[in-house]
Amino acid sequence: MYISLILLLSLRYASAALQDERAQPLLDLSSLSVYSENTWDRISPPKDAIIVDGSANPGNFTTVQSGVNALSLNTTIPQVLFIYPGTYVEQVYIPLLRSNLTVQGWTTDARSYENNTATITFNLSKLSVSSNDLTATVRQWNTNTKFYNLNIANTFGHVDVNGQNLAISAHTGNQGYYGVQFWGYQDTILANTGNQLYAKSLIVGAIDFIFGQTATAWFENVDIRTIAPGYITASGRSTASNPSWYVISHSTVDGINDTIPAASSALGRPWSSFARVVFQDTFLGDVIAPAGWSVWSSGVDGNTQNVTFGEYANYGPGSEKEEGPRANFSRQLDAPISREVVLGDGYEDEWWVDMSYL
Repeated sequence: MYISLILLLSLRYASAALQDERAQPLLDLSSLSVYSENTWDRISPPKDAIIVDGSANPGNFTTVQSGVNALSLNTTIPQVLFIYPGTYVEQVYIPLLRSNLTVQGWTTDARSYENNTATITFNLSKLSVSSNDLTATVRQWNTNTKFYNLNIANTFGHVDVNGQNLAISAHTGNQGYYGVQFWGYQDTILANTGNQLYAKSLIVGAIDFIFGQTATAWFENVDIRTIAPGYITASGRSTASNPSWYVISHSTVDGINDTIPAASSALGRPWSSFARVVFQDTFLGDVIAPAGWSVWSSGVDGNTQNVTFGEYANYGPGSEKEEGPRANFSRQLDAPISREVVLGDGYEDEWWVDMSYL
């Protein structure tokens, strides 16, 4: 598909470091060390990590799924899966473990996604499987999990019917994603259940590409990029008692490049009638339409009767300040939403929350 080619080329462009690293000789794995103190490089696995390197070195694994399969289902000791540079073409399923899990991609600077070198990519849509979750390149079903410095892509592209193609199915709570790139078209991130945190990451898509039903998800310092006309969020919050929030804070929203038409995307549309989404303190590029938000589909109210679509102190050419009145079912907030409202009191002490990224 044409759009699949665009995704592949864009991913390659955005991760130029990946090409440089793969051009080098295989890394010497003979002297493994713990993460260097007082630095942000992640170039050697910590002691006892499961290692994926694609090179068939003894004791290591050539695919991410084989590395996952080597994790213990029963230990309560925290586990680490360390992934060396490479492009891993596969679908990965991480089951429920009894332990905390860290998944770390090789990088010389873990503070952002720009130096990521490990990519997991697959090409699958709902045309071929029975659920959104089953399309995901990474199906992450373990609680208390942190991902660092990986590129996760679904390169299927788009069709009008059953075109859902997830990069990540974050199907459980207590998940944190730091310096991760997510690439897709429709439904890139399924943030579905429980507390979730996305920080200093890149999220790429076109249609409903942050979506789910009951998750309380916080997005901090993320770069959201559209690759075609569409809608950024699709909250499936269906009742007033549903705890779900999507809050995008101190982030940027724009087109992936200057070919993306102005006013071609909405901040969100309501998958269900109690949808709840807030963008705050965020730069909005000219890809955001003047109305800001959209109905779900044609009809009397388009699922908008009970929505909470809010904005606070956004700026840039796609903000209300620049473009004029927003949709009448959205509102400008008097104050920002706090992390405690979404993630709960004491969130900063949770294992899966890495405060160094906030």
